[in-house]
Amino acid sequence: MRLAIDDCWSRLRSAEHGVLCTAGARRAIDAVPVCFAVVSSSVVTPVDTIKPKETTALGRLRNLERQGGATLLVEHWDPHDWSQLWWVRARLERRSDDDVSLALGQEGERALREKYGQYRNADFARLVYLHVTSLVGWSAAAGRTGGPGDAPLF
Repeated sequence: MRLAIDDCWSRLRSAEHGVLCTAGARRAIDAVPVCFAVVSSSVVTPVDTIKPKETTALGRLRNLERQGGATLLVEHWDPHDWSQLWWVRARLERRSDDDVSLALGQEGERALREKYGQYRNADFARLVYLHVTSLVGWSAAAGRTGGPGDAPLF
């Protein structure tokens, strides 16, 4: 069943992690699991210094600089009860650093630290803000439904 926009937002906010998809230099889709938080109508995802990585100049950042659009997919899978399956897809547009107010920056950092205990006392190399342009979701369980296709948000 198609999810209503409010249900999509609720599931997006509560998801533990997601898969961020960006377009690589050769137009292939680069999909990577990410931590994120929802702040206002934006998704904030960190480039952290906790998990081992060769560099903080990540491919997803290059992809977003080249083409600002992305998709975030969150889902719930239960191999024993398929009536519990659901997914939400958020279409995103990268926000420039100039477009992120000090208040939004602080709120994003706070939201990430509250959501993920590992970030409570850690530094971020940077935070990436992505404006949610549309949401669409599906659930195996009957519930409130939205309209056809990717639903506009406003």
